[in-house]
Amino acid sequence: MDRGAGETHKYETLSGIPLEASYGPEPPGAFPYTRGIHPTMYRGKLWTMRQFAGFATPEETNRRYRYLLEQGQTGLSVAFDLPTLMGTDPDDPSALGEVGKCGVPVASLADLECVFEAIPLERVSVSMTINSPAPVLFAMYLAVAEKQGVSWASLNGTLQNDILKEYIAQKEFLYPPRPSMRLVTDVVEFAAKHVPRYNPISISGYHIREAGSTAVQELAFTLRDGIEYVDWALERGLAVDGFAPRLSFFFNAHNDFFEEIAKYRAARRLWARTMKDRYGARDERSMKLRFHAQTAGCSLTWQQPYNNVVRTALQALAAVLGGTQSLHTNSLDEAYALPSEQAVTIALRTQQIIAHESGVAAVADPLGGSHFVEALTDEVERRASDYIRRIDEMGGMIPAIEQGYPQAEIAEASYRYQGDVERGRRVIVGVNRFTQEEAVPIEVLKIDESA
Repeated sequence: MDRGAGETHKYETLSGIPLEASYGPEPPGAFPYTRGIHPTMYRGKLWTMRQFAGFATPEETNRRYRYLLEQGQTGLSVAFDLPTLMGTDPDDPSALGEVGKCGVPVASLADLECVFEAIPLERVSVSMTINSPAPVLFAMYLAVAEKQGVSWASLNGTLQNDILKEYIAQKEFLYPPRPSMRLVTDVVEFAAKHVPRYNPISISGYHIREAGSTAVQELAFTLRDGIEYVDWALERGLAVDGFAPRLSFFFNAHNDFFEEIAKYRAARRLWARTMKDRYGARDERSMKLRFHAQTAGCSLTWQQPYNNVVRTALQALAAVLGGTQSLHTNSLDEAYALPSEQAVTIALRTQQIIAHESGVAAVADPLGGSHFVEALTDEVERRASDYIRRIDEMGGMIPAIEQGYPQAEIAEASYRYQGDVERGRRVIVGVNRFTQEEAVPIEVLKIDESA
């Protein structure tokens, strides 16, 4: 379990029953990777614990990162504020009221140097959630590494750089789709040549789900976005096995426990077959879908906020049982504000308890072979494939976006879900059942306007 040099571990239950690395006739780590991309999964290395963070100023964000690393976090995930996401300086009139509120403001190389001060970039994996200005922020990051004396070849992490999901769901785009796709492909090409261990794109279903999609829609639209990025890179003249091994994915971990696990298993199988059959990939790394998961922010409630600890734990457990490579756990106070230090520590401890106390990391794909999980995996795959086929018939994801197809599908799913909640057909504990009149006082992080 990545326990340190020379340290060994016995894999057994609390009763002393020895455990195999996996069970069943189909081993994990074999095509089409339904059961996981590594034969022993978390026995070899635990998932990266990567809490998404950034707020107020570069200095305060740096302090939070160093605190989280001291608490056992194993990777960084940079949240930028809205002006930075939109390519706007903090002193621009349009940035008023938004500076440092939902992430860290970065308007210069000096800002990013401050964010990573005393953080060794050659040893810490860094994910940056940035899309339209991704080429600029990536260039800044590479310059920070150079100033630290770190070679680009040793950098490890992920740049989100996924513009298609912005048109579909998050809406933080600056340019039309086709010029934006050229910039994305530029970064993919550059990274393949010069930053070989860094993932130049994180194809993101998370925001699609947060916008109200179903699990099937999240999976289908995310993988079809991935297909679009592959097509553009191939048109650029890149060899599929020269860039595809560094493509990564980002999924939501929502409340429907078994559906989420089935979604991750179906995702790996669909992507493996797509890369092999559609694109003729030969390198197995091109066929292995690697993904980061984040628990569902849209599922958290301001009512009875401590209920969110339970929701987050169940969602994180589904991501782990589904074979995630990296995980962020949301904090209990996120329906109110950005996480306080206490809340984010509980969120991190949730991952650590799952990793070290629950026993679920001892066996790869422990739910594989369950009649229910296998049938659900097959059905999620079938329905997602139908969506992908429909978008192919439209001519690809960009024509589909221009016709408003994925946007309309998500809007309809969101409307249907909200209707179920309001009519009581779907129970949200503390919201439409088991409610309380008195509010629960919690500590809330305040962002000083001086930022």
